[in-house]
Amino acid sequence: MIEVIKDKKQWDEQLALVEYLDFYHTYDYHYLSKKDDELPILIKYKDGNNCLILPLLMRSIENTAYNDATSVYGYAGILTLHMDEYFNKENFHNELNTFFNENNIVSVFSRLHPYLENEEMIFEGLGIIRSLGNVVYVDLTKTLEEQRAKFNKRLKSYLNKSRNLSTVIDANTEDYIETFIKLYELNMKRVDAEESYFFPDSYFYQILSSNDFESELKLCVHNETQAIIGGAIFIKKGNIVQYHLSALSEDSFHIDVDPIKLVIDEMRIKATKEGFKYFNLGGGRGSSDDSLFRFKSGFSKEFKPFKLWKYIVNEEVYRMLVKNHFKGYTKDHLSIDYFPAYRIKLN
Repeated sequence: MIEVIKDKKQWDEQLALVEYLDFYHTYDYHYLSKKDDELPILIKYKDGNNCLILPLLMRSIENTAYNDATSVYGYAGILTLHMDEYFNKENFHNELNTFFNENNIVSVFSRLHPYLENEEMIFEGLGIIRSLGNVVYVDLTKTLEEQRAKFNKRLKSYLNKSRNLSTVIDANTEDYIETFIKLYELNMKRVDAEESYFFPDSYFYQILSSNDFESELKLCVHNETQAIIGGAIFIKKGNIVQYHLSALSEDSFHIDVDPIKLVIDEMRIKATKEGFKYFNLGGGRGSSDDSLFRFKSGFSKEFKPFKLWKYIVNEEVYRMLVKNHFKGYTKDHLSIDYFPAYRIKLN
């Protein structure tokens, strides 16, 4: 049986029953992430003692009577409240398909969670699961010394210099949040980031004040000038700490300090002492020359595979939407890797 939950109170009640979860599953993060035409939904499937919940953003497909669904940015996937040997995957797939078809949902996309088990098994036979490389994490159950032993030599040198020349501060106050927002926006413009990496000011304030998870803003201050030269937002939920957003000042280019490396290391130390299990640094850009992944893997050689679930519910309508979207273009639109292909932005 399928039940659709849209209410925050009921959403929170379901998450309270889950043993392992992350802030990406919370109602608040879904509400913060949604666009104007998107609706956060929690699909609850129950069959006997077996119970699964699937968080999604349902959205309308412009100029059609159809919808599709996607996960929030980050790692969502599907959560298991309870699963035993009597779980019938075929029944689950059939119920899910009935719900999708009744709601004119053409396709579904979800970024699976690297630290949760059974997701591939649950979705196997329903669409495709594609690997997108690895994410880097620090195993916080090891001692601080054992963790640091995995750092590359260059990173250790950067951290030693940075600690001598700068200080990391906790900064969950209005003035500091404003400073970080400006720093972040300048950073995104400087690197010519995609539109999806820009957020309204309210996003930062709400993510740092939510009661659904614990967020921390850490800033790096240059000791000599007292200038804020970088910072990052980290989010804690369950046994996981996530490295969420970071920003670097141009001022840091001219001094021998690496503020982002330093704030990450300070959070590593703090989260270990607080008893968390994983410190997820995320993945890279997926290119052959991936400087972002190299940066993160300087902290650890512990990796988890990051996978995507893509499911076309209605093949006929999907093809029609793609054909209409690419009308007038000569490229082979059905072979495009972007999913769903009818949402790719055209030049």
